[in-house]
Amino acid sequence: MIRAIIVDDEPKNRKILYSLLEKFCPQVSIQGQAGSAKEAMEIIPVIKPDLIFLDIEMPYGNAFDLLDQLMPVDFEIIFITAFDEYTLKAFKYSALDYLLKPVNIEELQFAVERASKKINARTINQQLESLLKNLQSNKSPAAKIAIPTNDSYVFVTLKEILRLEARGNYTVIHITDGSKHISSRNIKQYDEMLPEKQFFRIHNSHIINLEHVRKYRKGRGGEVEMTDGAVLEVATRRKDAFLAQLGTR
Repeated sequence: MIRAIIVDDEPKNRKILYSLLEKFCPQVSIQGQAGSAKEAMEIIPVIKPDLIFLDIEMPYGNAFDLLDQLMPVDFEIIFITAFDEYTLKAFKYSALDYLLKPVNIEELQFAVERASKKINARTINQQLESLLKNLQSNKSPAAKIAIPTNDSYVFVTLKEILRLEARGNYTVIHITDGSKHISSRNIKQYDEMLPEKQFFRIHNSHIINLEHVRKYRKGRGGEVEMTDGAVLEVATRRKDAFLAQLGTR
């Protein structure tokens, strides 16, 4: 059984979430509720939850103010949010779960299932540190990204990523030190997530870090040589946009 707490300043929202969890997530046992960051600070040390459902915007201190005081933490978090696209991207970089209001039942069940798998892994502090840094980056590209593999999360900075290579539903991420990480995300997800000014999808199978392009060889679509020596084809339909991104046109 997962011991959980709901933190939300709206009693109606707490009641709705409690009902959804009771009906659709029987593995979760709600041990307490808080209507503010201050109340949460009081009950968390007493209850010692495995999981917290945490609303981001609350009066007199939001979720991140609360986390700043609590870290390092020993529980998982599912954020409840109505935040903008930039903030949601920061969550994706950090591989932390969030639910948009109003809460969707299937998304709630999926988030709870993932939380239950992560409770024993305890990567939460690294993920939270990554999230807080990403949120503080003043809307510049996030400094660090969490790469979900089959059994863990690997944290790397964006500048360490040379290129990404599609392998079916997986993505092979090539790092500057010569290592590779096989991510359970597909390349389309990374294409949507990574900052456009730094990364470019030159082909259906390849996204490259523009900072690591060594040479461009002319041709129908052309080829790029990366700093690790890899030579990659540029799709003809992407050539003009790619050269424009490099500043050659």
